Amino acid sequence: MRGLLLIFACLCLPAWADADYSLKPRQIAEGTWLLEGSTENFAKANGGNIVNTGFIVTDAGVVVIDTGPSKRYGEALRQAITATTDKPVIQVLLTHHHPDHVFGNQAFSDVPIGALGGTTDLLRQQGDALAENMYRLVGDWMRGTEVVLPTQVLEPGLLKVGEHSLRLLQLAGHTGADLAIFDETTGVLFAGDLVFYERALTTPNTPGLDIWLKDLDSLQGLPWKLIVPGHGPVASDNRPLVQMRDYLGWLDQLMRDGAARGDDMAEMIRRPIPERFAGISLSRYELIRSVSHLYPRYERAGMRRVDTQPQ
Repeated sequence: MRGLLLIFACLCLPAWADADYSLKPRQIAEGTWLLEGSTENFAKANGGNIVNTGFIVTDAGVVVIDTGPSKRYGEALRQAITATTDKPVIQVLLTHHHPDHVFGNQAFSDVPIGALGGTTDLLRQQGDALAENMYRLVGDWMRGTEVVLPTQVLEPGLLKVGEHSLRLLQLAGHTGADLAIFDETTGVLFAGDLVFYERALTTPNTPGLDIWLKDLDSLQGLPWKLIVPGHGPVASDNRPLVQMRDYLGWLDQLMRDGAARGDDMAEMIRRPIPERFAGISLSRYELIRSVSHLYPRYERAGMRRVDTQPQ
């Protein structure tokens, strides 16, 4: 039996050793490349490659936007950049602290890794727990991955890199510390997870859906030509923003109505999903998660303190 187990283990090793994200950068604008992930959930079959990352090749060097879900992904991203250009990587910009966007940092530890101060704080607080969860979800793809904190605090405003003018926007709707990057040179907006498209949004750190909706107004007001969501396909029109507003508005009203009726969480997660959202990936799964994340707030907001009521 022991011999059979050893043979089985040896047979399995090459499969993991050869596990490859097969990243294929796609040019979406002048000097601008996208690596588009799936709209699936984290799984051992995809190695956590459910995120959009990108890089901008400038005269001064390469700017990387998000580093992906694992050390292995970060290394594959760096190899993809090397295969695309001979310019060195000179800057990493992180949109927020969630693991699918930052756990490739190890592969870029030799260059400045910039993030909002709040992003660094959240990653410091939650990083180990997020890593533990990722190891459970995607297994061996995470081998060797450790939390690497940003090394540079970004401030909102204009960042000039070579011939590209990058407008850094400090927003808050998704995690409380969300960076959107608008390349004024090409018109490409890297929205991070402030925008999900054709994939249901996630809510574990949102300070409020009303704040998120205001952030969408800020993004809409930019003169973008292309929107790169954190998850989902690139768009040249405002359909991702329309879908986001519609979904956030529905989710907010759903919970307000449920709290007003006194529904419990079990009732809320069984609520029907509107037909217009039926084709969005993971809509039921994320509704269940959003109810668990947010519904207690709506219940508390609807409760009146009896000790403060007039006698």
